[in-house]
Amino acid sequence: MKIALINGSPKGGPSNSGLLLEKLKPFITESNELTSYRVNVQQLKPEQYRELNEADVMVLAFPLYFDAIPSHLLRMMVELENHRQNEPGNPNLIVYALINNGFYEGHQCTIAADIVSNWCSRCGFRFGMAVGNGAGEMLDIKVPLGKGPLKNLGTAMTQLSTAILTQSSAKSLFIQPNFPRILWRLSATYFFWHRQAKQNGLRPKDLRKQPVQQDR
Repeated sequence: MKIALINGSPKGGPSNSGLLLEKLKPFITESNELTSYRVNVQQLKPEQYRELNEADVMVLAFPLYFDAIPSHLLRMMVELENHRQNEPGNPNLIVYALINNGFYEGHQCTIAADIVSNWCSRCGFRFGMAVGNGAGEMLDIKVPLGKGPLKNLGTAMTQLSTAILTQSSAKSLFIQPNFPRILWRLSATYFFWHRQAKQNGLRPKDLRKQPVQQDR
């Protein structure tokens, strides 16, 4: 089975979308042909669109942007839709989505999952399912998948990989880490935002300043 893994993060280096794909790979590698693609500022080449169109499974991994899909990935999806009109490709191609966002709640990804589903209908693809993951910055913690804060993600990856290996559809899952929301919020504030502020020459209280209204 040919499986295309598409990292739709705009970042040039490591990303949460890439982390999600790496956590998925061990579940689906055996006896399958995995090909990885990176879509950011640099768009895909014509032969890569041809490869995607002939794949058996496509996994889109991307961060949430304004409750939707990043523009560079959306452009790739439109190009693939156009390519599909000229070259029908694999009629049984099925698409899955791995979506991450910076909010705590995974259901923030619901609209983006619906967009992917609607796009599949336009292209003649089958939509398999989506996994929407909240508190994306916790993905890189040094805890085994399926344990501690990553317990829900481990369960979701098991269900997603089962759907991929059987090329079937399942109910989309929207999850958050097994970690108290209040502690997540405190960690994000003091260990992420305050650190970022300091690196940019700001103080914590500067983050709470209101923008100055300009007279018109």
